[in-house]
Amino acid sequence: MSTLTARFSGRQSHAVVDDDSLVRLRSSVGVAVIAATVLASGVASYDAYVVNVAVPAIDRRFGASVEAIQWTLTTYLLSVAALLLVAGALADHFGRRRVLAAGLGVMFLGSILCAAAPSISALIGARAVQGIGAALVVPTSLALLNGTLRDSDRARGIGIWAGLSTLATTVGPYAGGWLIDHASWRWVFLLNLPLIAFGLLALRRVPETSGERRSLSLDALGALLGVVGLGGLIYALTEGATAGWASGRIVVSFVVGGVALVALVPAERHRRAPMLRLSLFGSRQFDAINVATILFYGALAAAGYLIVVELELGLGYTATQAGAALIPVTIVFLILAPFSGALVTRIGPRWPMVAGILLVGASQLWLAQLHAGSSYPGAVLPAALVRGLGLGLAVTPLTAAVLAAVGDSDLGEASAINDAAARVGGVIAVALVPLLIGVGAGSTLAGSLAGGYHRAMIAVGGLCIAAAVVSWLFVSDERATAAAAS
Repeated sequence: MSTLTARFSGRQSHAVVDDDSLVRLRSSVGVAVIAATVLASGVASYDAYVVNVAVPAIDRRFGASVEAIQWTLTTYLLSVAALLLVAGALADHFGRRRVLAAGLGVMFLGSILCAAAPSISALIGARAVQGIGAALVVPTSLALLNGTLRDSDRARGIGIWAGLSTLATTVGPYAGGWLIDHASWRWVFLLNLPLIAFGLLALRRVPETSGERRSLSLDALGALLGVVGLGGLIYALTEGATAGWASGRIVVSFVVGGVALVALVPAERHRRAPMLRLSLFGSRQFDAINVATILFYGALAAAGYLIVVELELGLGYTATQAGAALIPVTIVFLILAPFSGALVTRIGPRWPMVAGILLVGASQLWLAQLHAGSSYPGAVLPAALVRGLGLGLAVTPLTAAVLAAVGDSDLGEASAINDAAARVGGVIAVALVPLLIGVGAGSTLAGSLAGGYHRAMIAVGGLCIAAAVVSWLFVSDERATAAAAS
């Protein structure tokens, strides 16, 4: 292949590449690739989780119901999950760097709208805009990284990307919590604007990925079925606890959502250019990791929400303290993530995945024991360290293995499918939180947590155990090891 070049704002830059026209990790362009993809992924993750620490403040400002507060979380997650596959197809056709830049721009706009929201309804709508931008960013950043770096650098690059990307998810909520305590919850939505700007600047040095471009899939039917299916299911799960599970609108939402999701498979099978190419699911490795991803990331999303609001509403932490409580998770993760990339090259992904997922599950069962009067050093910190150890072992092998199961021309779609699995798991698990904590008509979030937090955390810990079982039974070491060593 020819040397990679890139054009951005009328300027051209040449990558430092090897014989296969791919970028070396230890080069100026390699550093720019890491910087751009880390910042983009970090912003998307920050926007997904920062609302957790802001929930009590938003509740006080708008006097919103538990369902409305849930929608500030699930609307973003739903937008991302429903549009990821479309975003993957756009990235594979128009170019990953170009789509990544567009997504960052949309997120910039959405963040400003969130900060200026005059009502809870306006905030929910602005979160949908953020989610649309994140849908363009989430799969494209990893696909750009994986499609730009040399094969021998990919596992280590993914490890660095995974470790650094988590800074936004932990340090961000801490900074957001400080802003909530000392200024306003609105500032948490402005905190990512500098990160977006720096990400766009780093993209100036990054070449557009070369190789075969897929034809653009204008699969309106597939996209519609995905949005209606997920939307119907999430609406029913979010509203069912208070409206009543036998309510007509809840039953209709379940039925419409279920029918749309079931119809998606045959609809995609018979389309010439489908949004979701079912041929990718011919790999057992690909299938198993996506199932494990749904379970594992669902548990992570629900537990992240539950822990933060329990710390604030149950244990009396300030927003700053709640945001800082899980920083040790990121510290341990940052230390381990690059090493787990090298570990995949040596022994394959299965053992690290299984061990890591089980450790995360153990941390959630540990944190299920929190109660008023629990001390941070004795009850929260040890579980946080175990959680960080588990994430450090599990995330990089999972990511590397799912991408190793497909060819380079399919990286955008494969990344989108795996990210969609993670987001679908997250949005469903977060939508289930009211049911798990026992929200009823007229319930408050604090009152429901008092009676249901323990039960809910045990349930999400069980999701991790199920993910570990799937990984142990069906994930193979051979394919990913060979790909990482090539």
